[in-house]
Amino acid sequence: MSLGLADLGPPAVASVAAALVAAAGGLATTTGPWYRRLRVPAWKPPDWAFGPVWAVIFALTATAAVLAWAGDTDPAARGVLLAAYAANGLLNIAWSMLFFRFRRPDWALAEIAALWLSIAVLVLVTGRVSTGAGLLNLPYLAWVSVAACLNLRIVRLNAPFGEPA
Repeated sequence: MSLGLADLGPPAVASVAAALVAAAGGLATTTGPWYRRLRVPAWKPPDWAFGPVWAVIFALTATAAVLAWAGDTDPAARGVLLAAYAANGLLNIAWSMLFFRFRRPDWALAEIAALWLSIAVLVLVTGRVSTGAGLLNLPYLAWVSVAACLNLRIVRLNAPFGEPA
C-alpha cells in the first residue's frame, strides 16, 4: 500500500501545527534570573526534563489529531476537532506567556484551569472517534495536572506578583 500526497496532508498539518505551538511556547519561556530566583518545591522536575516531555506530548497529541481526523469525515465533526485543537494551542502558548514573559504565575495559575479543561475536551473529542486517539492525549492531561500543582506551589511560595522588584 502506498501513500498519496493527499494522505500526507493531515499528518503534515498536525506536525507543523504542533511544531508552531511548541516553538511559540519555547520562545515565550525564559529561564533567566527572575525564574531562577523563584522558590520551587523539592519535587519540581529538573529543567532539562521539560523539553523532552513536551516533545513526546506534542507528538502524541498530533498523532491523536490525525487519527481523529481520519476516523470521522463529517465536516461538522472535523470543524469541532480543529476548533478544539486551535483553542488548546492558544491556551498552551498563553500559559507560557503569562508565566514567563509577564512574570505572573498567579495569572498563569488561573489560565492553566482553562488549558486543563481544553485538554479534557481533546480527550473527549478524539476519544469519541477513536479510543486510542483519546488515550494518546492522557499524558498531556497528566503533565498539565503536574504543572498546575507546580504552578500553585510556586504562587504560594513566591506571592505576591506584579510588585516592583
